Amino acid sequence: MIRVAAVGDIHLGPDSAGGLRPAFETLSECADLLLLAGDLTRHGTADEAEVVAGEVAALDVPVVAVLGNHDYHSDQQAEVTDVLAGAGVTVLEGEGTILDIGGVLVGVAGTKGFGGGFAGRSGDEFGEPEMKAFIRCTRRCADGLRDALDGLRDRGCAVRIALTHFAPVPDTLAGEPLEIFPFLGSYLLAEAVDEAGADLAVHGHAHMGKEHGMTSGGVRVRNVAQPVIGRAFAIYQLPVDAQGNRSRQSFDSGRGTSR
Repeated sequence: MIRVAAVGDIHLGPDSAGGLRPAFETLSECADLLLLAGDLTRHGTADEAEVVAGEVAALDVPVVAVLGNHDYHSDQQAEVTDVLAGAGVTVLEGEGTILDIGGVLVGVAGTKGFGGGFAGRSGDEFGEPEMKAFIRCTRRCADGLRDALDGLRDRGCAVRIALTHFAPVPDTLAGEPLEIFPFLGSYLLAEAVDEAGADLAVHGHAHMGKEHGMTSGGVRVRNVAQPVIGRAFAIYQLPVDAQGNRSRQSFDSGRGTSR
């Protein structure tokens, strides 16, 4: 069993230092890795990233993250990434990373993603240059996610997880105003996940959404924005068989911890 802890939208700043550390220190008891689904800071400054780094440094489980829109706000995303990397966090953007967990190769592919909307009600690369640039940004993110998932398959990963900040499906946006759905995610991310294949897709961003969703191809999607899950992290269990291959058993969602 691969136990995945995940949370997004923790929005840390100087006044929140130490708030999550006690819960994160329990991760080795209940999880094999921690995924951070973006919006780790409030305004995307290096100083705020230092607070995040303090919460996750030297944990007993590997930490993999993507950045969110808040983490880009101050145009210091490179500095934020460097600070997190200095604390041992693997920050992904159009890339994948492989973790050896008890002899099972677990691959995580990550991108921030972007908006554009969902099938039937989405933007297109047509018209003004600004609109074309908007959708092209999303397409680049989706292409990077697809390529990263493909690469993880080719490298023999038994379990593959797609990690984004923006949502790949509208299911997990239920509760958000319909008018802002195009700014919360894109069907292009789900297409990338379905085409390349994954065992789980994790995202944040939608504070008023719901936790559970699924792509049209049957990949389970989980919105782990902290206001949605209501706890320090959620736990998702991915069964593997005795040979370390992904099992066809049911996918379980644990409640995690409220600490």
